[in-house]
Amino acid sequence: MDAVLDTMWEYLAAGFIFLADSFYAILQNFHFLGPVVLIFILALGTIGVIKILTRLITTKRYTELEKKFNYWSAIRDEAMRNEDREKGKRMARNIDQAELNKAYYDYFFEGFMLGIARKIIPIFFMFAFINEYYRTENLTGLFGQPYILSLPSSSGDPVLVGAVFWYIISLFIGFILWFAVSKIARNVISDKSSKISSLHQSVEETSC
Repeated sequence: MDAVLDTMWEYLAAGFIFLADSFYAILQNFHFLGPVVLIFILALGTIGVIKILTRLITTKRYTELEKKFNYWSAIRDEAMRNEDREKGKRMARNIDQAELNKAYYDYFFEGFMLGIARKIIPIFFMFAFINEYYRTENLTGLFGQPYILSLPSSSGDPVLVGAVFWYIISLFIGFILWFAVSKIARNVISDKSSKISSLHQSVEETSC
């Protein structure tokens, strides 16, 4: 059994190395952008992959657990709205002990495992890739300096930002931008829908 697992791991490691080498070969065509822009784009690409995987990767069990959790959660909320508050609390407590706690645990655990596949693996793959291919000595050879950014500090000595740290910062910035753009887009679509509905209503009233 150990031999089989060792063999599987060797194939997986070889596959990841081949994938990383191929990806790096493609990225060499974009080194003219500089390390700051390049790694920021890699962070945005990671976020894009996460969003795609979130839409594509799901399981029938997760969908069923989500429905089950929402069902019992709605029943609990209904119980809490009982006119007799003490009776409502007892009913809610019974629902928690009988169904809701288990439904929540199963739903949370399944979502956690999916989250690893959809979010953690892409982030850590890119993290390992940047740490390997854009480490200090490689940055010096590629871009003429062993760091990504040099930031001034109060002590007088500049703060040097490495590739991995800049990747983490870029991820943080990227998620904020993604959230902001998505929110703005939803608001714009909502406003357009409201205007169209108002226009249709005005046309109908005029026709009448």
